[in-house]
Amino acid sequence: MIKGVHAMFNSPVPEELRAFLRDKLQLPYTDIGGGWLIFNTPESEIGSHPSDRPYHSLSFYCDDIQKTVSELKSRGVEFTSAVSEEEWGSVTKFKIPGGEEVELYEAKYKTNPPKRSVKIQAARRNVKPKKRSRKR
Repeated sequence: MIKGVHAMFNSPVPEELRAFLRDKLQLPYTDIGGGWLIFNTPESEIGSHPSDRPYHSLSFYCDDIQKTVSELKSRGVEFTSAVSEEEWGSVTKFKIPGGEEVELYEAKYKTNPPKRSVKIQAARRNVKPKKRSRKR
């Protein structure tokens, strides 16, 4: 059974991008060693939209776009567009290290997020998962 979604940024500046996600966006994470941080988000959703060509995209969403934009700007996040109104929500874009842009939006629709697991709750507190001992 599928339990979630793993999104990936491939970047020429991965350390800078990890610091951005950790420090500027303040996403909870698990440090799995070797400089690798796995960021945990409390919710996820997948959409399928019409397009002339196949591609994948990643967007962040929030409950209050004006408040979120203000908070992120105070942490040095550079926005590349003003908030615009679409039929499905309010949307803007900001830069991430490496030169890419990602969307931030506040949806007009509501979803039913899944209940958080103990593992996700621990990740939100930046707790390293305990290693299981193998009995032989």
